Amino acid sequence: MVQVSLSLDIKRNKMAHFARIDDNNIVQEVLVVPDEQQHRGEEFLSIDLGLGGRWIQTSYNSNIRKIYAGVGYSYNEELDVFLAPKPYPSWVIDPTEQVWVSPIARPEVENDKVAIWDEENQEWRIEDLPPIIQ
Repeated sequence: MVQVSLSLDIKRNKMAHFARIDDNNIVQEVLVVPDEQQHRGEEFLSIDLGLGGRWIQTSYNSNIRKIYAGVGYSYNEELDVFLAPKPYPSWVIDPTEQVWVSPIARPEVENDKVAIWDEENQEWRIEDLPPIIQ
């Protein structure tokens, strides 16, 4: 068996990440661009590498566009953020927090409970957490 170990010195090997989005603003893939090409990442990917498409920069540490883009995520042009897939049909984007939220506020729960969204009844169910197996 062969083991491979890679280490990355972030200070020396900076890389920028760009998400390719389709016509519906859904992320199709995320690729890495050398730091020296970051300022022209979309052009570098679509023209220089011949990949075409529309590329939007994303960030692992969420410095730009709220969260790191993943395949299946969407890009909201109005808010200039990436969003995780919509969890339920009734949920909407909170324009301040820039995340999906339920139609009614999530209730506070005790330590041994969990709130679970019930889409069919449009309500939160409070349930016991399963016991911890030791």
